Amino acid sequence: MIKLRYGNTNTFLVQGSCGLLVDTDFAGTLPAFYKALKQNGIRLSNIGYVLATHFHPDHMGLIGDLMQRGVRLLLMDAQKDFVHFSDHIFERDRLPFTPIKESEAAVISCRESRSFLSGIGVQGEIIHTPSHSSDSISLILDGGDCFVGDLDPFDYIAGYDENTALKRDWERIRAFHPRTIYFAHRPALSLE
Repeated sequence: MIKLRYGNTNTFLVQGSCGLLVDTDFAGTLPAFYKALKQNGIRLSNIGYVLATHFHPDHMGLIGDLMQRGVRLLLMDAQKDFVHFSDHIFERDRLPFTPIKESEAAVISCRESRSFLSGIGVQGEIIHTPSHSSDSISLILDGGDCFVGDLDPFDYIAGYDENTALKRDWERIRAFHPRTIYFAHRPALSLE
């Protein structure tokens, strides 16, 4: 796994037979993205798929641009209704934005994720973790790395009511026994 930091959001490249990029940054950060690739010795051709942990502007702003360059969007069926959630924000802010063509995405369910990921050389699973937003997902790798986007840390649970979506999300994640949690805007958290 390689962490790319070129803006506001941590972006991760999970390497397999076909690289899987987890999250991007805002629209308009493509030059900084290319610079981060170069600094890490990565070619765009090393990236086969991009996965957004959710479709807020700071997580998916480059997906349309990357799709135009041959990177395919891995879209979870729980996210389909949210793909264009941020379009109006980019238009309002006049950011250079390429809308996503979801018809060109690989759409799968969480149940199908293990098989799909295995086919691109990545061992793990994608689960729906909707406590941050209805379209939020987490990627959990068998090696212990877990990518949760903007999911609140589990130590925040004490500040919520007993039966919360956040608690349920963390119970599901912890059942996989992850070793390291990677957040989009926080430092990684080791659970060992």
